[in-house]
Formats: sequence, C-alpha cells, structure tokens
Amino acid sequence: MPHVLASLPYFVAGWLFFCGLYGLTTSRHLVHAVISLAVLQSSTYMLLLGIGYRTGGTAPVFVDISPGRLTVDPVVQALMLTDIVVEAVVVALLLAMVVKAYEKSGSVSPSDLRTLRG
Repeated sequence: MPHVLASLPYFVAGWLFFCGLYGLTTSRHLVHAVISLAVLQSSTYMLLLGIGYRTGGTAPVFVDISPGRLTVDPVVQALMLTDIVVEAVVVALLLAMVVKAYEKSGSVSPSDLRTLRG
C-alpha cells in the first residue's frame, strides 16, 4: 500500500494532464480552451510535488536543522513558484487575446474566427 500512495501524485498529474488535453481538443469556446490549458498546466504542479516530496522531510530552512537531516528539495519548490507565475502570465495573455478576438469578430467560437484571415 505505501507504494501506491507514493505514486498517487503521478497518477493525479497524469489525470489532470489528460483532462486538460481533452478539454483543449474538444472546446468550442475560446475561454473554455484557455481554462483547459490552465488545467493542463496545473498537472505540472502535481508532478513537481511528486518529485520534490520526501517522506519525513522537513522544510528546507537550514538555520536550525542538523547536518544529514532529510529535507524537501527547495529547487523543486522554486520551479513550482516559477511555473505558477508563467501560468498566470500565459492565461492573462490568452484571455486578452480572446477579448480582442471578440471585439473584432463578435464571437468567441474558434470556427467563427476564420473570418479574421487577412
């Protein structure tokens, strides 16, 4: 049973990835596509949590921890924070593009945006 619990973050990351991918490929609305992309990207958070977690590990504050004590990897935590910032910027940029597309065409359906071709 401990092996199943240790691999649970990887299963959740895969499930989130495929849910986001399914939503992205079947979306008929640009806002739905942006939200599906955000769900797809949130699977990387679970993957990073699974990689960086250590059973019995403490926080990576090395002021009062004795040498040789097991800690959680601080590099993975920094990567996750960077990933959160990148996701926020990508979602904001895509939503701004959706607003511009709506202003130009009056629709947020990807099939209706074919009229915007040069």
